[in-house]
Amino acid sequence: MKIVTWNINGVRARIGNLTHWLTESAPDIVCLQEIKTVDDQFPRAEIEALGYNVETNGQKSFNGVALLSKLPFDEVNRGLPGDDADDHARFIEGVFSTDQGALRVASLYLPNGNPIDDERKFSYKLAWMERLERWAQERLRLEEALVLAGDYNVIPEPADARFPENWLGDALFQPQTRQAFRRLKNLGFTEAVRTVTDSAGVYTFWDYQAGAWQKNNGIRIDHLLLSPEAANRFSSASVEKHVRAWEKPSDHVPVAIELSLQPA
Repeated sequence: MKIVTWNINGVRARIGNLTHWLTESAPDIVCLQEIKTVDDQFPRAEIEALGYNVETNGQKSFNGVALLSKLPFDEVNRGLPGDDADDHARFIEGVFSTDQGALRVASLYLPNGNPIDDERKFSYKLAWMERLERWAQERLRLEEALVLAGDYNVIPEPADARFPENWLGDALFQPQTRQAFRRLKNLGFTEAVRTVTDSAGVYTFWDYQAGAWQKNNGIRIDHLLLSPEAANRFSSASVEKHVRAWEKPSDHVPVAIELSLQPA
């Protein structure tokens, strides 16, 4: 089973790229971030025509996440618990039946947190990560295959940036941000891409500015974390980098994993 995360950076602006990629890559489950549209304006028909079920947690003009699945949804939950005042559409969770029991997949769009001298924005990022950690602790107790996928807006290590020194003042690379990501992983998650390679130069985001793509000035901020039950079924991970060279690309590219699971 192929599960992919992709920050699409505006689904209506890139629906042609999305449908082309769905046909080419043939994922079973897709976690989208930054769909930048309300639910009733999501281009559902084009995606359903390719055989996908669609669930969204949208928001006008920014944020927004979605799950696309060839498997039927058994359960859908929207929003990260822990702060009733948080109205950002950054989280959606789906549950699916497989030959090995329940598969739980979450698509998340973690806050950027910049600028770090804006206490409100950076504090919101760290508080959101604390809520995610609490949620993950509860979900891990279910002992199910769980994939926590999305745009984390976290550069975990210096090797995850072409020029790490350029990110020292950025919220994505602050010690508190990286520590929060490590705490999440240390609950028992396996970080998929780093399971298959420890090489530098593996990136998932290239800015639109200053020729970052052409110069390969990238960072790795899109991650898939696997519960022990999912990690036991893990077979591969890859970054579909070529998509960044398409016309009107997102600044992120799809990151894919394969799990040895079959629909029930």
